[in-house]
Amino acid sequence: MPKPDYVLYHTEGCHLCELAAALLLQAGVTYQAIDICDDEKLVERYGASIPVLSAGEEQQLCWPFNATQLQAFIGA
Repeated sequence: MPKPDYVLYHTEGCHLCELAAALLLQAGVTYQAIDICDDEKLVERYGASIPVLSAGEEQQLCWPFNATQLQAFIGA
């Protein structure tokens, strides 16, 4: 199975992360969800900005974002 093109950095119980996941679902974006709490380096990097949608190291969309911004980010 191919790896998704996008990663959503989140943490459990984060209502903003749930909103971001709902936007991704509505847009039909396949993504891998990674809980930053499982990795100290990710907590350091994303702790203040989750949820973060990543398409690699250079392309990241930090919250807050809306459907229009998401569409622009994914190139739809």
